[in-house]
This record gives sequence, C-alpha cells and structure tokens, in this order.
Amino acid sequence: MAYPTSYYAATRNPAPERPPLQGDATCDVCVIGGGFAGVSAALHLAESGKKVILLEAEEIGFGASGRNGGQVVNGFSRGYDAFLKSCGKDTAEAILAMSFEGGDIIRQRIGKYNISCDYREGTFFAAFNKKQIAHLEREKELWERAGNTAIEMIGPEKVSAIVDTKLYIGGMLDRRGGHLHPLNLVLGEAAALETLGGKIFEQSRVIRIDKTNKPKVYTDKGSVAADFVVVCGNAYLTGILPEITGRIMPVSSQIVTTEPLGEELARKMIPGDNCVEDCNFMLDYYRITADHRLLFGGGVLYSGYEPADVIRRLQPHIDRTFPHLRDKKIDFAWNGQIAITLTRFPHLGRLSDTIYFIQGDSGHGVTACHLQGKLVAEAINHQAARFDVFANIKNYPFPGGRVFRVPLTALGAWYYELREVIGI
Repeated sequence: MAYPTSYYAATRNPAPERPPLQGDATCDVCVIGGGFAGVSAALHLAESGKKVILLEAEEIGFGASGRNGGQVVNGFSRGYDAFLKSCGKDTAEAILAMSFEGGDIIRQRIGKYNISCDYREGTFFAAFNKKQIAHLEREKELWERAGNTAIEMIGPEKVSAIVDTKLYIGGMLDRRGGHLHPLNLVLGEAAALETLGGKIFEQSRVIRIDKTNKPKVYTDKGSVAADFVVVCGNAYLTGILPEITGRIMPVSSQIVTTEPLGEELARKMIPGDNCVEDCNFMLDYYRITADHRLLFGGGVLYSGYEPADVIRRLQPHIDRTFPHLRDKKIDFAWNGQIAITLTRFPHLGRLSDTIYFIQGDSGHGVTACHLQGKLVAEAINHQAARFDVFANIKNYPFPGGRVFRVPLTALGAWYYELREVIGI
C-alpha cells in the first residue's frame, strides 16, 4: 500500500526500496513497526551494538509517524497533576523529569545523522480563556522546576507577535519545542539505522508471534527468531495481540495544507515561525511549512471512521482562525489514525520477559515515541528502571469492549467539548 496523498508524501526525501522479508532470519532484537517508536527503539539498540531487524507492514512512516502535524511538543497527553493523582508522587516526578527528553533526542538525531527535515524551534500553546491561562501558568511552573527555562507566558498585547489571529487571549511559548517534516525525520532515522547494520523489511506484515523464551515472529513469507521482540504497531497493529490492542482505541485526525502563500504572508501570519496548538480538548494545531504553506490539523473523530471530505471538515476551523485565507486553495488533505488509551497515559510494558510493547501516546507521539524507544532499549540492555516507571502505570481496557468503546469515548469527548463551549 502506498503512502496517502499527503503534503509529506509529496515532499519526502528519496529512500531506498526495501524488499519484504523472505525466508528465515535471526537477530538480537526484532522490532515490529516502522514508525517513530519502532525506528527510535531500533536505532538506540543498534547504537548499543545489538543486531536489529525491523519489520514494517507497509513502508517506513506509513502510519501516524508520517501523517501527523509535525509538532515537537514537550510533555505527554496528560500533565504532572494527572500522573500525581493516579500514580503517586514518585511516578509523577520521574515522568516530569523525562518530559523534554524526547525533543532532545530528536534534535540530537538530526544533528548526528544530518537529517534534512525542516526543523524549526518554538511551540505556542494558545489559550481562549482565563482557565486555560491558569493551566499554562501551572505547566510553566512545573516545567521550569524540571529544567526547561526556555518558556515565556504571552499576554494579550503580545499574541499578535506570535500568531496573527483574534482568537486567543494569551498563551505560553516553549522555545524548547518546535516543528518539522515528520516523514523525512523517520526516513532519515531509518537510513541511520541501516548505516549501523540494522536491517529493514517493508511490506512485511506480522501475522503471528510465538511468545516463548526465544520468541519468533512470522510474516507470510518468512520468520525472525530473536532474543527480544519490541512491538510498536500502535493504532495500525492488527489483531495479533488482543491483550494490548483492547487497551487502545484508534481515532481519526485530519490535516490539510494550503497552496504556497508566499514568504511575506506566511511570516505575517506566524512571525516567529513557531508551531501553534490551542488548549481545547478537541484542539486545532497548525504551522507554516518550509515552502510557506499553512499546514492545519484537528477535527479528531472518535466515531471510528475517516471522513471522505477532510477539507469540508477543517475549512471552518481555518476560516475562524485566519479569515483572510478564504480564497486560498487547499492543495493536500489527508487523515490517519492515532491511538488513545482510556486514561490518556502512554501504555508501555512486557508481554513476557522477552517481548516488549509501546503504544497509546494519545496524540503526543512525536516526542514521546522517541523517548520510549530509548527506554525500551535501556530495558533490553538491563537498565529497566525508567522503562518501568511507565510499565507500572495501570492502563485499562475500554469499557464494553470493541462494541461500546467508540460510542462511550465519543460521548466523553462531547462532554469535554461542551465544557469548553460553555466555559466551565
């Protein structure tokens, strides 16, 4: 299956053709999934001297890692206070200390392996009301305590210097965040893996895993025997492991990209070239691409389907934010699946002593997957303390199983959206 007709696919860097797995192979670690989590884990493992084979059902970056908004956003889908309430102080403090490591890994990878992916610094969290400002002030206090001093609260008088819209009353600028071309990032990381001896097989969907002390992974044309297996299929993982897929729900997110706007208009819209995401539960996010287009995402759907007309769904959001762009053409529109958990906490763990998994970053996968790939590599290399911080968090199946998880989650999303509308 080919990449979706996205802006990213149209502007991706050249990559070699990687044939499917044929026959039997052996390695130290077999990684399943060629997105950020899988490639990050594989690259960290290869850097530590492990012999790695990565199996991808389609092409590298085919799923969410090659379709997302390209926003390098620090932290996780839930903040410190949510972890504190559910998991206790020790866990919350440990997770806070790791909140910026994913972004740091990305920047290190770009520099070390000379990856061309249009990285720009700065994330602006945009607030519609005083309640959201208070939340951001609390976040700033926590992040600064954890060592991120590149943060600034933006009052109403300074919003126009960040983004040219009348929607927001203020926000928080995190200069340790940023944005990039995500498909080119993961393609560059995959190429780096191969320079270290890692092998990548595309069009190699896993159909079975033997969960023994010496696990074996099967595709329709071959198999891999390994000391360890790392499962990173996330929302695109098929039904081979129902014990973990029942604890995530794929939801659809939509993105469009305008025609080129020209540098003058693009710089007027977002003068500092930061990416922007608002503070609503059903949020919008956007940025300017390297060739001066507006890339705009949002419109998350919990109903289990991907809309046929993405432009129709997102156009009102763009018009509300930038009414002067009504006459601009949309050149690309696409969607894709992300995986959410019931708690919105990341879901990491072990299916046995030799089989690990990473999933459920609930919209924060760009940075979180890079961190979690490092953590699973640490665990396989007998330094499991940081991995176990996440692995010990309780993640629950969606109530009602597969039949009822969509309507129940959609009802929950509607509740939070209603609270935002009426301001409570």
